[in-house]
Amino acid sequence: GVERVGLVKFDFLGLRTLTVIDQAERLIRRLHDPHFDIHAIPLDDAETFELLQAGNTAGVFQLESDGMRDLMVRLKPTTFEDIIALVALYRPGPMESGMHEDYVNRKHGREPVTYLLPELEPILKETYGIILYQEQVMQIAAAVAGYSLAAADNLRRAMGKKVKEVMAAEREPFVKGAVARGVPEDKALVLFDLIEKFAGYGFNKSHSAAYALVAYHTAYLKAHYPLEFLAALLNSEIHQTTALAKHILEARDQGIELLPPDINLSQRDFAVEDGRVRYGLAGVKNVGGGAIQEILEARERGRFTSFSDFLERVNLTKVNRKVLEALIQAGAFEALEPNRARLLAGLDTGLERVQRGKSLQAVKQKSIFDDLDEPLTDDWLPDTPPWEESQKLAREKEALGVYLSGHPLDSYRQILKSWVKTTIADLAAYADGDSAALGVVVTQAKEKVGKKGGRLAILTVEDLTGSMEVLVFGELLEKAGAWLGQAGLPLWLKGEVVQEDKGPKLLAQDIAPLGTTIPKWPERLDFHLQAEGVTREQLAALKEILARHPGPVPGVLHFLHPGGNGALALP
Repeated sequence: GVERVGLVKFDFLGLRTLTVIDQAERLIRRLHDPHFDIHAIPLDDAETFELLQAGNTAGVFQLESDGMRDLMVRLKPTTFEDIIALVALYRPGPMESGMHEDYVNRKHGREPVTYLLPELEPILKETYGIILYQEQVMQIAAAVAGYSLAAADNLRRAMGKKVKEVMAAEREPFVKGAVARGVPEDKALVLFDLIEKFAGYGFNKSHSAAYALVAYHTAYLKAHYPLEFLAALLNSEIHQTTALAKHILEARDQGIELLPPDINLSQRDFAVEDGRVRYGLAGVKNVGGGAIQEILEARERGRFTSFSDFLERVNLTKVNRKVLEALIQAGAFEALEPNRARLLAGLDTGLERVQRGKSLQAVKQKSIFDDLDEPLTDDWLPDTPPWEESQKLAREKEALGVYLSGHPLDSYRQILKSWVKTTIADLAAYADGDSAALGVVVTQAKEKVGKKGGRLAILTVEDLTGSMEVLVFGELLEKAGAWLGQAGLPLWLKGEVVQEDKGPKLLAQDIAPLGTTIPKWPERLDFHLQAEGVTREQLAALKEILARHPGPVPGVLHFLHPGGNGALALP
Protein backbone atom coordinates (compact mmCIF):
# COMPACT_ATOMS: atom_id res chain seq x y z
CA GLY A 1 0.00 0.00 0.00
CA VAL A 2 0.89 3.67 0.14
CA GLU A 3 2.55 3.19 3.54
CA ARG A 4 5.46 1.38 1.88
CA VAL A 5 6.48 4.55 0.05
CA GLY A 6 6.21 6.70 3.16
CA LEU A 7 2.74 8.12 2.63
CA VAL A 8 -0.05 8.30 5.18
CA LYS A 9 -3.42 6.86 4.19
CA PHE A 10 -6.62 8.57 5.26
CA ASP A 11 -10.13 7.18 4.82
CA PHE A 12 -12.81 9.89 4.66
CA LEU A 13 -16.38 8.86 5.39
CA GLY A 14 -19.22 11.18 4.50
CA LEU A 15 -22.19 10.94 6.87
CA ARG A 16 -25.64 12.32 6.07
CA THR A 17 -26.21 12.35 9.84
CA LEU A 18 -23.71 15.21 10.25
CA THR A 19 -25.92 17.32 7.96
CA VAL A 20 -28.95 16.37 10.09
CA ILE A 21 -27.14 17.50 13.26
CA ASP A 22 -25.99 20.75 11.64
CA GLN A 23 -29.49 21.63 10.41
CA ALA A 24 -31.07 20.74 13.75
CA GLU A 25 -28.52 23.00 15.49
CA ARG A 26 -29.47 25.89 13.19
CA LEU A 27 -33.16 25.40 13.93
CA ILE A 28 -32.53 25.25 17.69
CA ARG A 29 -30.44 28.43 17.59
CA ARG A 30 -33.16 30.24 15.66
CA LEU A 31 -36.11 29.01 17.73
CA HIS A 32 -34.75 28.38 21.23
CA ASP A 33 -31.14 29.09 22.16
CA PRO A 34 -28.91 31.27 19.98
CA HIS A 35 -25.82 29.87 21.71
CA PHE A 36 -26.67 26.15 21.43
CA ASP A 37 -23.63 24.02 20.59
CA ILE A 38 -23.96 20.25 20.17
CA HIS A 39 -20.31 19.83 21.16
CA ALA A 40 -20.98 21.47 24.54
CA ILE A 41 -23.73 19.11 25.70
CA PRO A 42 -23.11 16.88 28.75
CA LEU A 43 -22.31 13.23 28.03
CA ASP A 44 -24.31 12.04 31.07
CA ASP A 45 -27.70 13.54 30.23
CA ALA A 46 -30.46 11.61 32.02
CA GLU A 47 -33.18 12.21 29.40
CA THR A 48 -30.92 10.98 26.62
CA PHE A 49 -30.19 7.75 28.45
CA GLU A 50 -33.90 7.29 29.23
CA LEU A 51 -34.59 7.53 25.49
CA LEU A 52 -31.86 4.97 24.75
CA GLN A 53 -33.01 2.58 27.47
CA ALA A 54 -36.55 2.67 26.06
CA GLY A 55 -35.25 1.84 22.57
CA ASN A 56 -36.90 5.01 21.21
CA THR A 57 -34.12 5.44 18.67
CA ALA A 58 -35.75 5.79 15.25
CA GLY A 59 -33.50 8.13 13.29
CA VAL A 60 -30.67 7.87 15.83
CA PHE A 61 -27.36 7.14 14.12
CA GLN A 62 -26.23 3.49 14.40
CA LEU A 63 -28.88 2.69 17.02
CA GLU A 64 -32.16 2.44 15.08
CA SER A 65 -32.27 -1.16 13.77
CA ASP A 66 -34.65 -3.58 15.49
CA GLY A 67 -31.78 -5.80 16.66
CA MET A 68 -29.84 -2.88 18.10
CA ARG A 69 -32.96 -1.58 19.86
CA ASP A 70 -33.53 -4.99 21.41
CA LEU A 71 -29.93 -5.14 22.65
CA MET A 72 -30.15 -1.58 23.97
CA VAL A 73 -33.33 -2.22 25.91
CA ARG A 74 -31.71 -5.25 27.56
CA LEU A 75 -28.40 -3.51 28.20
CA LYS A 76 -29.99 -0.28 29.48
CA PRO A 77 -26.96 1.96 28.85
CA THR A 78 -26.11 4.35 31.67
CA THR A 79 -22.78 5.78 30.49
CA PHE A 80 -21.21 6.98 27.28
CA GLU A 81 -18.85 3.99 27.51
CA ASP A 82 -21.91 1.72 27.21
CA ILE A 83 -22.79 3.36 23.88
CA ILE A 84 -19.23 2.82 22.64
CA ALA A 85 -19.58 -0.83 23.63
CA LEU A 86 -22.96 -1.14 21.90
CA VAL A 87 -21.48 -0.01 18.57
CA ALA A 88 -18.65 -2.54 18.96
CA LEU A 89 -20.90 -5.38 20.17
CA TYR A 90 -23.62 -5.12 17.52
CA ARG A 91 -21.64 -6.83 14.75
CA PRO A 92 -21.72 -10.39 13.40
CA GLY A 93 -18.59 -11.65 15.22
CA PRO A 94 -19.48 -10.59 18.79
CA MET A 95 -23.14 -11.52 18.27
CA GLU A 96 -22.30 -15.01 17.01
CA SER A 97 -19.88 -15.58 19.89
CA GLY A 98 -22.47 -14.52 22.49
CA MET A 99 -20.21 -11.71 23.72
CA HIS A 100 -23.14 -9.27 23.73
CA GLU A 101 -25.07 -11.54 26.11
CA ASP A 102 -22.06 -11.81 28.43
CA TYR A 103 -21.72 -8.03 28.46
CA VAL A 104 -25.41 -7.51 29.32
CA ASN A 105 -25.43 -10.17 32.03
CA ARG A 106 -22.23 -8.92 33.64
CA LYS A 107 -23.38 -5.30 33.61
CA HIS A 108 -26.55 -6.28 35.47
CA GLY A 109 -24.81 -8.63 37.91
CA ARG A 110 -26.28 -11.85 36.54
CA GLU A 111 -22.80 -13.19 35.80
CA PRO A 112 -19.62 -12.59 37.85
CA VAL A 113 -16.90 -10.33 36.44
CA THR A 114 -13.59 -12.22 36.61
CA TYR A 115 -10.05 -11.50 35.47
CA LEU A 116 -7.53 -14.15 34.45
CA LEU A 117 -4.73 -11.99 35.88
CA PRO A 118 -4.75 -9.03 38.29
CA GLU A 119 -2.98 -6.95 35.64
CA LEU A 120 -6.08 -7.21 33.42
CA GLU A 121 -8.51 -5.50 35.80
CA PRO A 122 -7.57 -1.86 35.10
CA ILE A 123 -7.62 -2.62 31.36
CA LEU A 124 -10.89 -4.60 31.17
CA LYS A 125 -12.90 -3.10 34.02
CA GLU A 126 -14.93 -0.78 31.76
CA THR A 127 -16.01 -3.76 29.64
CA TYR A 128 -16.77 -6.07 32.59
CA GLY A 129 -13.75 -8.34 32.04
CA ILE A 130 -14.46 -8.84 28.31
CA ILE A 131 -11.83 -8.08 25.66
CA LEU A 132 -13.83 -5.86 23.32
CA TYR A 133 -11.42 -3.42 21.66
CA GLN A 134 -8.15 -3.68 19.78
CA GLU A 135 -6.71 -0.98 22.04
CA GLN A 136 -7.27 -3.27 25.03
CA VAL A 137 -5.16 -5.95 23.35
CA MET A 138 -2.39 -3.40 22.87
CA GLN A 139 -2.58 -2.50 26.57
CA ILE A 140 -2.55 -6.19 27.56
CA ALA A 141 0.47 -6.89 25.36
CA ALA A 142 2.34 -3.99 26.93
CA ALA A 143 1.30 -4.63 30.57
CA VAL A 144 1.49 -8.44 30.59
CA ALA A 145 4.11 -9.34 27.96
CA GLY A 146 6.29 -6.22 27.96
CA TYR A 147 5.57 -5.21 24.34
CA SER A 148 6.70 -1.79 23.19
CA LEU A 149 3.96 0.47 21.84
CA ALA A 150 5.21 -0.14 18.29
CA ALA A 151 5.16 -3.93 18.76
CA ALA A 152 1.71 -3.76 20.34
CA ASP A 153 0.53 -1.72 17.33
CA ASN A 154 1.81 -4.42 14.98
CA LEU A 155 -0.27 -6.91 16.94
CA ARG A 156 -3.29 -4.61 16.56
CA ARG A 157 -2.74 -4.36 12.80
CA ALA A 158 -2.57 -8.15 12.51
CA MET A 159 -5.89 -8.39 14.33
CA GLY A 160 -7.48 -5.64 12.26
CA LYS A 161 -6.49 -7.33 9.00
CA LYS A 162 -7.12 -10.82 10.44
CA VAL A 163 -3.70 -12.09 9.30
CA LYS A 164 -3.53 -15.56 10.89
CA GLU A 165 0.16 -16.12 10.11
CA VAL A 166 1.22 -12.92 11.88
CA MET A 167 -1.01 -13.71 14.87
CA ALA A 168 0.44 -17.22 15.12
CA ALA A 169 3.98 -15.83 14.96
CA GLU A 170 3.22 -13.58 17.93
CA ARG A 171 2.39 -16.49 20.26
CA GLU A 172 5.96 -17.36 21.31
CA PRO A 173 7.22 -13.82 22.03
CA PHE A 174 3.99 -12.99 23.88
CA VAL A 175 4.22 -16.07 26.14
CA LYS A 176 7.96 -15.56 26.72
CA GLY A 177 7.46 -11.93 27.63
CA ALA A 178 4.61 -12.75 30.01
CA VAL A 179 6.58 -15.54 31.74
CA ALA A 180 9.55 -13.19 32.13
CA ARG A 181 7.20 -10.84 34.02
CA GLY A 182 6.11 -13.56 36.41
CA VAL A 183 2.96 -14.83 34.68
CA PRO A 184 2.52 -18.64 34.86
CA GLU A 185 3.02 -20.14 31.40
CA ASP A 186 -0.35 -21.92 31.36
CA LYS A 187 -2.16 -18.62 32.04
CA ALA A 188 -0.05 -16.82 29.43
CA LEU A 189 -1.08 -19.45 26.86
CA VAL A 190 -4.76 -19.15 27.83
CA LEU A 191 -4.56 -15.36 27.59
CA PHE A 192 -3.01 -15.48 24.12
CA ASP A 193 -5.70 -17.94 23.01
CA LEU A 194 -8.31 -15.40 24.15
CA ILE A 195 -6.54 -12.66 22.20
CA GLU A 196 -6.28 -14.86 19.11
CA LYS A 197 -9.98 -15.71 19.31
CA PHE A 198 -10.77 -12.02 19.74
CA ALA A 199 -8.80 -11.23 16.57
CA GLY A 200 -11.65 -12.72 14.53
CA TYR A 201 -14.00 -9.90 15.53
CA GLY A 202 -11.87 -7.24 17.19
CA PHE A 203 -12.99 -3.65 16.78
CA ASN A 204 -11.13 -0.39 17.02
CA LYS A 205 -12.33 1.56 20.08
CA SER A 206 -11.52 4.96 18.57
CA HIS A 207 -13.73 4.09 15.58
CA SER A 208 -16.51 2.91 17.89
CA ALA A 209 -16.17 6.00 20.09
CA ALA A 210 -16.44 8.34 17.09
CA TYR A 211 -19.63 6.61 15.96
CA ALA A 212 -20.94 6.54 19.53
CA LEU A 213 -20.47 10.30 19.85
CA VAL A 214 -22.51 10.96 16.69
CA ALA A 215 -25.13 8.49 17.99
CA TYR A 216 -25.26 10.28 21.35
CA HIS A 217 -25.56 13.69 19.68
CA THR A 218 -28.56 12.54 17.62
CA ALA A 219 -30.14 10.87 20.66
CA TYR A 220 -29.70 14.08 22.69
CA LEU A 221 -31.36 16.12 19.94
CA LYS A 222 -34.25 13.67 19.75
CA ALA A 223 -34.70 13.69 23.54
CA HIS A 224 -34.58 17.49 23.99
CA TYR A 225 -35.56 18.96 20.61
CA PRO A 226 -37.70 16.28 18.92
CA LEU A 227 -39.38 18.66 16.46
CA GLU A 228 -36.17 20.26 15.23
CA PHE A 229 -34.50 16.86 15.00
CA LEU A 230 -37.43 15.40 13.02
CA ALA A 231 -37.52 18.36 10.62
CA ALA A 232 -33.78 18.01 9.95
CA LEU A 233 -34.10 14.23 9.57
CA LEU A 234 -36.96 14.56 7.06
CA ASN A 235 -35.05 17.20 5.09
CA SER A 236 -32.08 14.86 4.81
CA GLU A 237 -34.30 12.30 3.03
CA ILE A 238 -36.76 14.67 1.38
CA HIS A 239 -36.60 12.82 -1.96
CA GLN A 240 -36.59 9.29 -0.45
CA THR A 241 -40.30 8.55 -0.07
CA THR A 242 -39.83 5.17 1.65
CA ALA A 243 -37.57 6.68 4.30
CA LEU A 244 -39.92 9.67 4.69
CA ALA A 245 -42.89 7.38 5.27
CA LYS A 246 -40.96 5.42 7.89
CA HIS A 247 -39.92 8.56 9.81
CA ILE A 248 -43.42 10.05 9.59
CA LEU A 249 -45.01 6.87 10.98
CA GLU A 250 -42.47 6.78 13.82
CA ALA A 251 -43.12 10.47 14.58
CA ARG A 252 -46.86 9.88 14.77
CA ASP A 253 -46.28 7.04 17.21
CA GLN A 254 -44.36 9.55 19.38
CA GLY A 255 -47.28 11.97 19.26
CA ILE A 256 -45.68 14.47 16.86
CA GLU A 257 -48.15 16.08 14.47
CA LEU A 258 -47.10 16.62 10.86
CA LEU A 259 -48.90 19.46 9.11
CA PRO A 260 -49.67 19.12 5.38
CA PRO A 261 -48.01 21.29 2.72
CA ASP A 262 -49.61 24.72 2.56
CA ILE A 263 -49.09 27.18 -0.31
CA ASN A 264 -49.02 30.12 2.14
CA LEU A 265 -47.12 28.54 5.05
CA SER A 266 -44.75 25.86 3.75
CA GLN A 267 -41.10 26.67 3.17
CA ARG A 268 -38.88 24.78 0.77
CA ASP A 269 -37.90 22.33 3.55
CA PHE A 270 -39.70 20.79 6.48
CA ALA A 271 -39.95 23.37 9.26
CA VAL A 272 -41.10 23.65 12.87
CA GLU A 273 -44.35 25.57 13.25
CA ASP A 274 -46.32 26.09 16.49
CA GLY A 275 -45.19 22.87 18.14
CA ARG A 276 -45.63 20.81 14.99
CA VAL A 277 -43.67 20.06 11.83
CA ARG A 278 -44.85 21.58 8.54
CA TYR A 279 -44.37 19.60 5.32
CA GLY A 280 -41.90 21.23 2.95
CA LEU A 281 -42.75 22.01 -0.68
CA ALA A 282 -39.66 20.10 -1.81
CA GLY A 283 -41.28 16.97 -0.40
CA VAL A 284 -44.03 17.14 -3.04
CA LYS A 285 -43.23 15.07 -6.12
CA ASN A 286 -42.77 16.94 -9.41
CA VAL A 287 -42.28 20.26 -7.61
CA GLY A 288 -38.74 21.31 -8.45
CA GLY A 289 -36.45 23.99 -7.07
CA GLY A 290 -37.31 26.54 -9.75
CA ALA A 291 -41.05 26.26 -9.06
CA ILE A 292 -40.51 26.51 -5.31
CA GLN A 293 -38.33 29.60 -5.68
CA GLU A 294 -40.98 31.24 -7.87
CA ILE A 295 -43.73 30.50 -5.32
CA LEU A 296 -41.70 31.82 -2.37
CA GLU A 297 -40.73 35.00 -4.22
CA ALA A 298 -44.34 35.66 -5.23
CA ARG A 299 -45.41 35.09 -1.63
CA GLU A 300 -43.01 37.76 -0.40
CA ARG A 301 -45.43 40.29 -1.91
CA GLY A 302 -48.23 38.98 0.30
CA ARG A 303 -50.18 35.83 1.04
CA PHE A 304 -52.18 34.20 -1.73
CA THR A 305 -55.87 34.97 -1.13
CA SER A 306 -57.38 32.50 -3.61
CA PHE A 307 -56.47 29.99 -6.28
CA SER A 308 -57.10 32.72 -8.88
CA ASP A 309 -54.74 35.05 -7.03
CA PHE A 310 -52.07 32.37 -7.04
CA LEU A 311 -52.39 31.72 -10.77
CA GLU A 312 -52.20 35.44 -11.51
CA ARG A 313 -49.07 36.07 -9.45
CA VAL A 314 -46.75 33.18 -10.30
CA ASN A 315 -44.85 32.54 -13.53
CA LEU A 316 -46.76 29.63 -15.03
CA THR A 317 -43.83 28.56 -17.18
CA LYS A 318 -42.03 27.68 -13.94
CA VAL A 319 -45.10 26.64 -11.95
CA ASN A 320 -46.56 24.58 -14.77
CA ARG A 321 -49.57 22.30 -14.99
CA LYS A 322 -47.65 19.27 -13.69
CA VAL A 323 -46.52 21.24 -10.62
CA LEU A 324 -50.04 22.56 -10.01
CA GLU A 325 -51.57 19.08 -10.23
CA ALA A 326 -49.09 17.79 -7.66
CA LEU A 327 -49.74 20.69 -5.28
CA ILE A 328 -53.52 20.23 -5.57
CA GLN A 329 -53.34 16.49 -4.95
CA ALA A 330 -50.99 17.05 -1.99
CA GLY A 331 -53.55 19.39 -0.40
CA ALA A 332 -51.35 22.49 -0.60
CA PHE A 333 -54.33 24.71 -1.58
CA GLU A 334 -56.67 23.27 1.06
CA ALA A 335 -56.81 26.50 3.09
CA LEU A 336 -57.94 28.39 -0.04
CA GLU A 337 -60.31 25.73 -1.41
CA PRO A 338 -60.92 22.54 0.60
CA ASN A 339 -62.44 20.67 -2.39
CA ARG A 340 -59.37 19.31 -4.22
CA ALA A 341 -61.54 17.78 -6.95
CA ARG A 342 -62.96 21.23 -7.77
CA LEU A 343 -59.48 22.71 -8.18
CA LEU A 344 -58.29 19.93 -10.45
CA ALA A 345 -61.47 20.02 -12.55
CA GLY A 346 -61.09 23.77 -13.05
CA LEU A 347 -57.34 23.82 -13.61
CA ASP A 348 -57.43 24.01 -17.41
CA THR A 349 -60.03 26.81 -17.29
CA GLY A 350 -57.93 28.71 -14.75
CA LEU A 351 -54.80 28.46 -16.87
CA GLU A 352 -56.71 29.64 -19.95
CA ARG A 353 -58.16 32.63 -18.03
CA VAL A 354 -54.73 33.73 -16.89
CA GLN A 355 -53.19 33.24 -20.33
CA ARG A 356 -56.00 35.23 -21.93
CA GLY A 357 -55.60 38.01 -19.40
CA LYS A 358 -51.85 38.23 -19.96
CA SER A 359 -52.36 38.30 -23.72
CA LEU A 360 -54.64 41.33 -23.29
CA GLN A 361 -52.03 43.01 -21.11
CA ALA A 362 -49.40 42.37 -23.77
CA VAL A 363 -51.38 44.51 -26.25
CA LYS A 364 -51.93 47.18 -23.57
CA GLN A 365 -55.51 46.19 -22.90
CA LYS A 366 -56.99 45.51 -19.49
CA SER A 367 -56.53 42.27 -17.63
CA ILE A 368 -59.73 40.32 -17.28
CA PHE A 369 -59.40 40.93 -13.54
CA ASP A 370 -58.85 44.70 -13.70
CA ASP A 371 -62.53 45.55 -13.34
CA LEU A 372 -62.76 43.80 -9.99
CA ASP A 373 -62.54 46.13 -6.99
CA GLU A 374 -62.26 43.24 -4.54
CA PRO A 375 -59.79 40.38 -4.13
CA LEU A 376 -59.83 37.69 -6.79
CA THR A 377 -62.28 34.91 -6.00
CA ASP A 378 -62.72 31.36 -7.20
CA ASP A 379 -66.40 31.61 -8.10
CA TRP A 380 -65.59 30.45 -11.63
CA LEU A 381 -64.44 27.00 -10.40
CA PRO A 382 -66.87 24.23 -11.45
CA ASP A 383 -69.28 22.80 -8.90
CA THR A 384 -67.57 19.42 -8.59
CA PRO A 385 -68.33 16.87 -5.84
CA PRO A 386 -65.38 16.13 -3.52
CA TRP A 387 -63.39 12.95 -4.07
CA GLU A 388 -64.24 9.92 -2.00
CA GLU A 389 -61.86 9.62 0.95
CA SER A 390 -60.11 6.62 -0.62
CA GLN A 391 -59.53 8.54 -3.87
CA LYS A 392 -58.35 11.62 -2.01
CA LEU A 393 -55.82 9.56 -0.02
CA ALA A 394 -54.64 7.69 -3.12
CA ARG A 395 -53.95 10.96 -4.96
CA GLU A 396 -52.27 12.40 -1.87
CA LYS A 397 -50.04 9.33 -1.69
CA GLU A 398 -49.18 9.77 -5.36
CA ALA A 399 -48.10 13.38 -4.77
CA LEU A 400 -46.30 12.96 -1.44
CA GLY A 401 -45.23 9.34 -1.45
CA VAL A 402 -46.96 8.95 1.93
CA TYR A 403 -50.49 9.05 3.31
CA LEU A 404 -50.54 12.25 5.33
CA SER A 405 -54.07 13.47 6.11
CA GLY A 406 -55.21 9.90 6.80
CA HIS A 407 -54.61 6.27 5.85
CA PRO A 408 -56.90 3.69 4.21
CA LEU A 409 -56.29 1.45 7.22
CA ASP A 410 -57.14 4.09 9.85
CA SER A 411 -60.68 2.79 10.32
CA TYR A 412 -59.26 -0.72 10.83
CA ARG A 413 -56.54 0.32 13.31
CA GLN A 414 -58.13 -1.12 16.47
CA ILE A 415 -59.51 -4.26 14.89
CA LEU A 416 -56.14 -5.02 13.22
CA LYS A 417 -54.50 -4.90 16.64
CA SER A 418 -57.04 -7.38 17.97
CA TRP A 419 -57.43 -9.80 15.05
CA VAL A 420 -54.44 -9.59 12.71
CA LYS A 421 -51.84 -8.34 15.24
CA THR A 422 -48.78 -8.81 12.99
CA THR A 423 -47.39 -5.74 11.22
CA ILE A 424 -44.78 -5.32 8.50
CA ALA A 425 -42.39 -3.96 11.12
CA ASP A 426 -42.69 -7.24 13.06
CA LEU A 427 -41.54 -9.38 10.13
CA ALA A 428 -37.84 -8.55 10.62
CA ALA A 429 -37.91 -10.91 13.62
CA TYR A 430 -39.55 -13.78 11.68
CA ALA A 431 -37.56 -16.75 10.34
CA ASP A 432 -37.48 -17.93 6.74
CA GLY A 433 -40.57 -19.99 5.99
CA ASP A 434 -42.68 -18.59 8.86
CA SER A 435 -46.30 -17.84 8.05
CA ALA A 436 -47.68 -14.34 8.58
CA ALA A 437 -50.97 -12.51 8.03
CA LEU A 438 -51.18 -8.75 7.51
CA GLY A 439 -53.66 -5.96 6.88
CA VAL A 440 -52.27 -3.87 3.99
CA VAL A 441 -52.96 -1.65 1.00
CA VAL A 442 -51.22 -2.06 -2.37
CA THR A 443 -49.20 1.03 -3.33
CA GLN A 444 -47.54 -0.38 -6.46
CA ALA A 445 -48.11 -3.44 -8.67
CA LYS A 446 -46.05 -4.77 -11.58
CA GLU A 447 -46.84 -7.90 -13.54
CA LYS A 448 -44.41 -9.99 -15.55
CA VAL A 449 -43.91 -13.52 -16.86
CA GLY A 450 -42.23 -15.88 -14.39
CA LYS A 451 -39.33 -18.24 -15.16
CA LYS A 452 -41.75 -21.08 -15.91
CA GLY A 453 -43.92 -18.96 -18.17
CA GLY A 454 -46.69 -18.24 -15.67
CA ARG A 455 -47.98 -14.85 -14.52
CA LEU A 456 -46.25 -13.17 -11.59
CA ALA A 457 -47.18 -9.95 -9.80
CA ILE A 458 -44.65 -8.00 -7.74
CA LEU A 459 -46.49 -5.81 -5.24
CA THR A 460 -45.36 -3.09 -2.90
CA VAL A 461 -47.73 -3.08 0.06
CA GLU A 462 -47.84 -1.00 3.20
CA ASP A 463 -49.55 -0.98 6.54
CA LEU A 464 -49.45 1.56 9.36
CA THR A 465 -45.84 0.64 10.20
CA GLY A 466 -44.01 0.36 6.87
CA SER A 467 -43.86 -1.20 3.42
CA MET A 468 -42.55 -4.39 1.83
CA GLU A 469 -42.50 -6.47 -1.36
CA VAL A 470 -44.98 -9.30 -1.97
CA LEU A 471 -44.92 -11.87 -4.78
CA VAL A 472 -48.22 -13.28 -6.09
CA PHE A 473 -48.30 -16.28 -8.45
CA GLY A 474 -50.67 -18.27 -10.68
CA GLU A 475 -54.16 -19.08 -9.46
CA LEU A 476 -53.99 -16.63 -6.57
CA LEU A 477 -53.17 -13.81 -9.01
CA GLU A 478 -56.20 -14.80 -11.13
CA LYS A 479 -58.40 -14.73 -8.03
CA ALA A 480 -57.06 -11.50 -6.53
CA GLY A 481 -56.19 -9.51 -9.67
CA ALA A 482 -59.26 -7.26 -9.53
CA TRP A 483 -58.62 -6.36 -5.88
CA LEU A 484 -54.95 -5.59 -6.49
CA GLY A 485 -55.89 -2.96 -9.06
CA GLN A 486 -58.10 -0.98 -6.69
CA ALA A 487 -55.99 1.86 -5.26
CA GLY A 488 -56.12 2.06 -1.49
CA LEU A 489 -58.33 -1.03 -1.04
CA PRO A 490 -57.55 -2.55 2.41
CA LEU A 491 -56.58 -6.22 1.96
CA TRP A 492 -55.98 -9.20 4.19
CA LEU A 493 -52.82 -10.94 3.08
CA LYS A 494 -51.37 -14.25 4.21
CA GLY A 495 -48.03 -15.60 3.06
CA GLU A 496 -44.64 -17.16 3.70
CA VAL A 497 -41.84 -14.94 4.97
CA VAL A 498 -38.60 -14.81 2.97
CA GLN A 499 -35.69 -13.03 4.68
CA GLU A 500 -33.29 -11.18 2.38
CA ASP A 501 -30.43 -8.73 2.94
CA LYS A 502 -32.62 -5.77 2.00
CA GLY A 503 -35.38 -6.91 4.35
CA PRO A 504 -38.23 -9.44 4.49
CA LYS A 505 -40.64 -10.10 1.66
CA LEU A 506 -43.72 -12.32 1.44
CA LEU A 507 -44.76 -15.10 -0.93
CA ALA A 508 -48.52 -14.67 -0.99
CA GLN A 509 -50.70 -17.70 -0.18
CA ASP A 510 -54.10 -16.01 0.19
CA ILE A 511 -55.56 -12.53 -0.41
CA ALA A 512 -59.01 -11.11 0.30
CA PRO A 513 -60.61 -7.71 0.95
CA LEU A 514 -60.03 -6.84 4.59
CA GLY A 515 -63.61 -5.75 5.14
CA THR A 516 -64.96 -9.21 4.28
CA THR A 517 -62.28 -11.19 6.09
CA ILE A 518 -62.11 -9.97 9.66
CA PRO A 519 -65.13 -9.45 11.89
CA LYS A 520 -66.67 -6.02 12.38
CA TRP A 521 -66.79 -4.38 15.79
CA PRO A 522 -70.14 -4.75 17.55
CA GLU A 523 -72.09 -1.53 17.93
CA ARG A 524 -72.09 -1.96 21.71
CA LEU A 525 -70.68 -4.26 24.37
CA ASP A 526 -73.09 -5.21 27.20
CA PHE A 527 -72.04 -6.55 30.60
CA HIS A 528 -74.76 -8.21 32.69
CA LEU A 529 -74.24 -8.58 36.45
CA GLN A 530 -76.50 -9.98 39.15
CA ALA A 531 -76.81 -6.98 41.45
CA GLU A 532 -77.41 -9.04 44.61
CA GLY A 533 -74.24 -11.10 44.32
CA VAL A 534 -71.70 -8.60 42.95
CA THR A 535 -68.97 -7.32 45.28
CA ARG A 536 -66.93 -4.12 45.32
CA GLU A 537 -63.81 -6.21 44.58
CA GLN A 538 -65.42 -7.72 41.48
CA LEU A 539 -66.38 -4.28 40.18
CA ALA A 540 -62.83 -3.04 40.80
CA ALA A 541 -61.45 -6.04 38.93
CA LEU A 542 -63.79 -5.40 35.98
CA LYS A 543 -62.74 -1.74 35.92
CA GLU A 544 -59.07 -2.74 35.84
CA ILE A 545 -59.64 -5.20 32.96
CA LEU A 546 -61.50 -2.60 30.92
CA ALA A 547 -58.77 -0.01 31.56
CA ARG A 548 -56.16 -2.42 30.21
CA HIS A 549 -58.11 -3.02 27.00
CA PRO A 550 -59.38 0.34 25.69
CA GLY A 551 -61.13 0.44 22.33
CA PRO A 552 -63.70 2.25 20.19
CA VAL A 553 -66.76 0.18 21.20
CA PRO A 554 -69.02 1.76 23.87
CA GLY A 555 -69.88 -0.41 26.87
CA VAL A 556 -72.96 -0.62 29.07
CA LEU A 557 -73.04 -2.24 32.51
CA HIS A 558 -76.43 -3.86 33.31
CA PHE A 559 -77.36 -4.62 36.91
CA LEU A 560 -80.02 -7.34 37.09
CA HIS A 561 -82.29 -7.36 40.11
CA PRO A 562 -85.75 -8.89 40.84
CA GLY A 563 -87.00 -5.45 41.88
CA GLY A 564 -85.93 -3.85 38.60
CA ASN A 565 -82.88 -3.63 36.37
CA GLY A 566 -80.48 -0.69 36.03
CA ALA A 567 -77.94 0.29 33.38
CA LEU A 568 -74.78 2.38 33.51
CA ALA A 569 -72.85 3.66 30.46
CA LEU A 570 -69.14 2.96 30.84
CA PRO A 571 -66.69 5.82 30.17
